[in-house]
Amino acid sequence: MHYWMGSLLAVAVGFVLDLLLGDPNSAYHPICLIGRLIAFTEKKTRALFPKTKTGERTAGGVTALIVVLISTGIPALLLVLAYHLSFAVGVLAEAVGCYFVLATKSLKKESMNVKKALEQDGLEAGRKMVSRIVGRDTQNLTKQGVIKAAVETVAENYSDGVAAPLLYMILGGGAAGFFYKSINTMDSMLGYKNEKYMNFGFIPAHLDDVANYLPARLAALLLIAAAGICGQDPKQAWKIFRRDRYKHASPNSAQTEAAAAGALHVQLAGDAWYFGELHKKPFIGDDLRPIEPEDITRVNRMMYAAAVLALVVFGGLKLALLLLI
Repeated sequence: MHYWMGSLLAVAVGFVLDLLLGDPNSAYHPICLIGRLIAFTEKKTRALFPKTKTGERTAGGVTALIVVLISTGIPALLLVLAYHLSFAVGVLAEAVGCYFVLATKSLKKESMNVKKALEQDGLEAGRKMVSRIVGRDTQNLTKQGVIKAAVETVAENYSDGVAAPLLYMILGGGAAGFFYKSINTMDSMLGYKNEKYMNFGFIPAHLDDVANYLPARLAALLLIAAAGICGQDPKQAWKIFRRDRYKHASPNSAQTEAAAAGALHVQLAGDAWYFGELHKKPFIGDDLRPIEPEDITRVNRMMYAAAVLALVVFGGLKLALLLLI
C-alpha cells in the first residue's frame, strides 16, 4: 500500500515534469538506449538463426524477449534500490523514470513546428519538418498532406506516447512504463511489412498489438471526451470512431485517428508512399471541410485535455482501488 501510493504520486510528478520540460534531446535518453539495445540484439540474433521464415521469426522472438527483460529489469532493480534507500528517494527516482517515458510536450512541440514551418517558410519547410515525425515519404506531399500527417501523428501518438504509458505506469509502476515502451519501440523499429522485417518483426509487431489493444480504445474514448471539452464535435467523433476505427492494417492505430477525424470534421489517412512504394489505404473520417493548419493546434488541445483526463481517470480508479484494499 505504502509503495503503490508513492508510485501513484511519482506518475503524477513525472506527468507534470513532462508537461513542463518535454523530452531532453540526448543520446543517453532511456528510450534511445532501448533503441540501441534493439539494434544490437537484432544484429546478434540474426547471425544466430538461419535465414528462413521460421529462423527469422525465432530470431525476432528472442530479440523481443531479451529487450523486454533488460528494459524492464534494469529500471525495476534501480527502483527497488531507490526505495530501499528511502521512500522519498524512491518516489523521486520513479518520477524521473515516468517523465522519460511520457511524450506529451514533445509531441505538441514537434507537430506545432510543422504548422510554424508551413505558415512562415512555406510548403518545402513544412515537408522537411513533418519528415521528423512520420515514417512516410514527405518530399511530394501537398500542403494538406503535410497537415494531415501532423494531425494523424498527434492523434496516433497520443495513444502510444501518453495514454498507454500512463495506464501501464499507474497499474504497475515506473518499470511497467519501460516494459510498455520497450515493446512499442520495437514495433516502431522492427514492425515494417517489408522484405527485411516481414518475418523478423512478426512477433514484436504482434506483441505491440496485444500491449496496445486496451490502451488504444481507452485513449480514443478519452479523446472523444476531450473533443467536448475543447469545443470540437464529440458526437461526430463517436460516430467516426465506431465506423472507421478498424480502417488500418494495425487493429489499434486507427482508434484515436478516427476519433480525431470525427471531432475535427476532416478526412485523414488515405494512400501514402513509404520508401518509394505506394501503399493503398482507406480514408478515415468524412470530408466535411478542408483540413487547415489550425487543425494541428486543435488536435493538440484535444491531446492535452485527453492526457489530463487519462491521468485523472486511470489514477482515480487506482486510488479508489488502493483505498478499498
